[in-house]
Amino acid sequence: MPDLLRHGGTTLALYEVDTLPHVETALAQHGAVLVRGLGITSPDGFGSVVRTFGEPATSYRGGNTPRDVVASGVFTSTEYPPRYPISQHNELSYAQQWPDRLFFACLVSAESGGATPVCDGRALLADLDPVVQQRFIDLGVEYRQHLHGGFGFGKSWQDTFETADRAVVERFLTASDAEFSWTADGDLRVSQRRPATRVHPRTGEQVWFNQAEQWHVSNLPGEDADLLLEAVGGTDNLPHNAYYGNGDAISAADLAAVRETTRRHTLAVPWQAGDLLIVDNMLVQHGREAYTGDRRVLVGMV
Repeated sequence: MPDLLRHGGTTLALYEVDTLPHVETALAQHGAVLVRGLGITSPDGFGSVVRTFGEPATSYRGGNTPRDVVASGVFTSTEYPPRYPISQHNELSYAQQWPDRLFFACLVSAESGGATPVCDGRALLADLDPVVQQRFIDLGVEYRQHLHGGFGFGKSWQDTFETADRAVVERFLTASDAEFSWTADGDLRVSQRRPATRVHPRTGEQVWFNQAEQWHVSNLPGEDADLLLEAVGGTDNLPHNAYYGNGDAISAADLAAVRETTRRHTLAVPWQAGDLLIVDNMLVQHGREAYTGDRRVLVGMV
């Protein structure tokens, strides 16, 4: 039997073994499993573990965050300055398709910080202020992007869609039910409207499943947000931002409620080299603590 680590409504099943027993059962119940003792030391070794659960994604096309491919189906975790945390989110919840499961392997643990916190989306939704909860359920979330064509802030549309062919991008976005337009400068504006909650296909439970808080400009540190807004010339030109699904601004009070509720249910366990964390992407959100020193965490998606 695993050890169960808990904070608020989030539970992480911890196995200290050299195999992967009972992972399917634990994932279905808790949504997140941490396995110790596998001795993962390389991208190829990690990739082999991921492939025991299914065929890993080899492309991150349409993904908003910067990451590099280090082996087939193996990516770096988000390339973001270590002094900043990455808030809790469901991977690619703004997209038409998203990974079912996420796999994280720690090759080098940070000197301090650097954990990959998890938060149960069922607990978050149930504990969220009912008025705020209903507003998000009724309106959903609109994700807006301004992707530059080679010079600017954030990722370019070429890097985002892994091509320099506009026709390929347009086909991808049309298939994704996204709205888009090209600017005279060769930049790309994209708008995607998605639900704020979804029903898990295996458990039948309604879960909080979005990246509204993470995409919203208020997620940036105050001074950085002001500097970025000044540099790009207003909110319409931000690399990304989030609104309610009807286009209205998300209120500061609603975002504060989401953040506080998330905090009550977020569990962070320090990494040890060789650890494997498996997350059901719909049931459980993940993030990253700020850190110091070297840290190398790899990601696979199935």
